[in-house]
Amino acid sequence: MADDYGGVIGAFPYAFRHSESWLFKCYVLVGALATGIVSLFVAFGLVVLIGATAGVPGGSLTLSRSFYVLVGLFVVAPLVAPILFVARRHRRTGSKPRYDLSLALAGFVFMLSVYVGLLASVPAELQTPAEPFTVGAVTVSALVPVVRLLYDLPALYGLVPPVACAAGIYGIHRLLR
Repeated sequence: MADDYGGVIGAFPYAFRHSESWLFKCYVLVGALATGIVSLFVAFGLVVLIGATAGVPGGSLTLSRSFYVLVGLFVVAPLVAPILFVARRHRRTGSKPRYDLSLALAGFVFMLSVYVGLLASVPAELQTPAEPFTVGAVTVSALVPVVRLLYDLPALYGLVPPVACAAGIYGIHRLLR
């Protein structure tokens, strides 16, 4: 079996096999699943968008379809980036567990930041009231003020956490390489 990973798809098993970090191996699995789900949402959403606007002549609608795909790429690229960075580093120079671990943590933080960004961008008419919830015998109410704060932010602020975390992934790669 060749040791080359052969592109983006092959980088996932390559990085999984060559990393010594269990957290990174977990990120490869979760990141692959998240990438697949986001890709499906974008693809199905694009089909619905094209179907809803099929009878309308081109122009600005063509631009909106392209923008939809671009937004999908801006979510998928940072999900895949830690895996590609680690696979490339293992292939070229070998890697240290600290590098793999740091990129795995950054990848998980990016996933959380996408959720936070989505919370901040929910339109007011679609927001559900933030209330404490019970897990077993424990009532969790610490997140209620955080959710309310995110709901109160202007929708444009929803871009800040994912963009900052995506830049953080690249920064960690550059810092530890």
